[in-house]
Amino acid sequence: MFFIYALKSESKNYIYVGLTNNLKRRFDQHNTGKEKTTRSYRPFRVIFTKEFITRQEARNHEKYLKTGCGKEFLKSLT
Repeated sequence: MFFIYALKSESKNYIYVGLTNNLKRRFDQHNTGKEKTTRSYRPFRVIFTKEFITRQEARNHEKYLKTGCGKEFLKSLT
């Protein structure tokens, strides 16, 4: 199984969208500063997750969430 997730920074106006096969591990990596791209935006909270059977399906949805319409949808959740 693959997951799409969106994280909202608690300290700044920033939403991160990613893809993983292990949500807990990825969330911990983001919040402990192991990911260079998100380190300065910590701490995070999860605002969206969705499960997919194939990586390709997950990747297609991740691409959508990174578009203008997708970002607006994510902002409406916060």
